[in-house]
Amino acid sequence: MDRPLILTYDVGTQSTRAILVDKQGTIVDKVQVKYTEPYLRQQPGWAEQKTDFYFAHMCAASKVLMERNQDKAKDIIACVVTAIRDTLVFLDENNHPTRDIIHWLDARKCEFDNPFPWWKSIAFELIGMGKSTKIGYRTSKVNWVRQNQHDVWEKSKKIVCLPAYLNFRMTGRLADSPANTVAHIPMDYKAKKWMKENDLTRCLYDVPQDKLYELVPSGEVIGYITKQASELSGAPEGLPLIATGADKACETLGLSIARSDKAAISFGTSSTIDMYSENYFEPQQFLPSYPAVINKAWNPEIQVFRGFWMLSWFIKEFGDKDKAEALEMGISPEELLNRRASEIPAGCNGLMLQPYWTPDVLKPDSYGAIIGFSDYHTKYHMYRAIIEGICMELYMSMRSMEKRGGIQIRELFAGGGGSKSDLACQILADTFGLPVKRIHTHEASSIGAAMVAFVAKGEFDSFNEAIQSMVHEKDVFMPIKENHETYMSIYNKVYRKIYKNVRPLYATMNNLKERNML
Repeated sequence: MDRPLILTYDVGTQSTRAILVDKQGTIVDKVQVKYTEPYLRQQPGWAEQKTDFYFAHMCAASKVLMERNQDKAKDIIACVVTAIRDTLVFLDENNHPTRDIIHWLDARKCEFDNPFPWWKSIAFELIGMGKSTKIGYRTSKVNWVRQNQHDVWEKSKKIVCLPAYLNFRMTGRLADSPANTVAHIPMDYKAKKWMKENDLTRCLYDVPQDKLYELVPSGEVIGYITKQASELSGAPEGLPLIATGADKACETLGLSIARSDKAAISFGTSSTIDMYSENYFEPQQFLPSYPAVINKAWNPEIQVFRGFWMLSWFIKEFGDKDKAEALEMGISPEELLNRRASEIPAGCNGLMLQPYWTPDVLKPDSYGAIIGFSDYHTKYHMYRAIIEGICMELYMSMRSMEKRGGIQIRELFAGGGGSKSDLACQILADTFGLPVKRIHTHEASSIGAAMVAFVAKGEFDSFNEAIQSMVHEKDVFMPIKENHETYMSIYNKVYRKIYKNVRPLYATMNNLKERNML
């Protein structure tokens, strides 16, 4: 064996990647297959995908990777799968899909058919979660299927997260770790096991116990690559597949976050701030911390839904001229817009955006807000305001988690596709007043997943040793004092006060929409 390698599969929202990673954190080779249609919309608000879509793309990427690395096949000691969260597969008694996969971006709602016992309804109202629990119930994919597709519900003997299904296709065993089980299903994230039948919040999405799947610790061998999977993917038959975690959990570890004074910022389709804690706490009231891929820990997380998706939306809706100009210049539209936005001062000359493009359980009535428009603002002000708004919201999230967890963050590590932008990283540093670091690769999820496998195979004695060997700081963005002062003035005087002041108006708008008046 020249050097041990881990074969990682990173199944994302926009593409699937098959990657070979070594013990130094080097991306030895990578094949990325982008989706022509990331999801299908049969109706407004729906987001689904064909049953074998992700497995087929995983195999396609893997086949090419293995064909051009035949000489390295003997060095591969394990493979791992990390994937997008809250994406559900419904299976029959033979583990064949009973309907299309429901994607995490799906926004359909079921009816609230009074499913809660009376005493739980009273309890939810008393703790201030009456409306939020109803929204949680209505946005659950399993509840929608149970209400609207009775035949599918009856045929479905297992309801699983996407990575568990991919594990099954590769090994024949339907199992995954708690760190890879993040969805609207009855998971007790604190105990890292399925909820008990009488748990208070199980009624929000009460999947029967026999429809759930086997949970194993991160680092355990789930199974071995079958002959059929080997023929389809090119992965060596008999190769062990090791349980890891979801894409965010693996990315957090891959960015070296294994201490409570460091945080990971993911500038992805959905932007998040993740921390590391060996003591469980709720990052916001009633919001759970998710299991980390390091079994003794959790990743407290707050998410900005849509996040850097908003930049793609902006380019699609307002960037036709910029796309044409960027093509002539031989650069991406994002690079051109970043150049234009970097010429605008911190604070966007008074233009500010609050990035609540998608309501959540804790802010059920929220909508996005853009305030401070004037005649001297351009579309480049708006582009920069999106980035500043995301950073402001992540900063507010960090302060909330620091207070609830009794910790203090001193370093930030940026990942996700948006972290390629120097402008975004500098705005992040200026907002937080902290150094922002980028590592040597943008494939942090694959690095984190590979770490789990290397530690499990005994190639490292600990995760700290793995981090020292596999994570290398490449760029550091230091906060600019004047910009930080500007952002803190905006944050304290305006930003953190917006939601509570306009929430009644959001509620009115929501009621009008519910009544089909808008």
